[in-house]
Amino acid sequence: MPARRILIVDDYRDALEVWEWYLRSQGYDVVTASNGYDAVRLAKSTHPDVIVMDLQLPGLSGCDAAREIRMAEPTTGIPLIAATGFSHDRQIAEARAAGFDQIVIKPCDPSQLVDEIERVLAARESGQRPSPDGN
Repeated sequence: MPARRILIVDDYRDALEVWEWYLRSQGYDVVTASNGYDAVRLAKSTHPDVIVMDLQLPGLSGCDAAREIRMAEPTTGIPLIAATGFSHDRQIAEARAAGFDQIVIKPCDPSQLVDEIERVLAARESGQRPSPDGN
């Protein structure tokens, strides 16, 4: 079975590198971007299995990028995980409204991120959307 492709989008280089290294060590094929515009472009060109995206990005925000990804037919069904330092209800609600399936609060342990990735993949394969509470 080919490696699952994960697109990670974060403008904080250290987080991007740590998550990229860890996910590669777990057998994933990893593509990275540091802004929302590149996230949309790479989602359309690389067809990742999951996108993990920061909400606060330069240029096009993570929420705006998620909306664009959800509107394009080839990318509309890709599971989206928001990775954010914000845990306020307003930001969480905005991320959900933009189309994110799950939200992880940074700092996030890389193994927790893998758990979330596997959970959204399992939900997609069973034809369901993952529940926000992890069940």
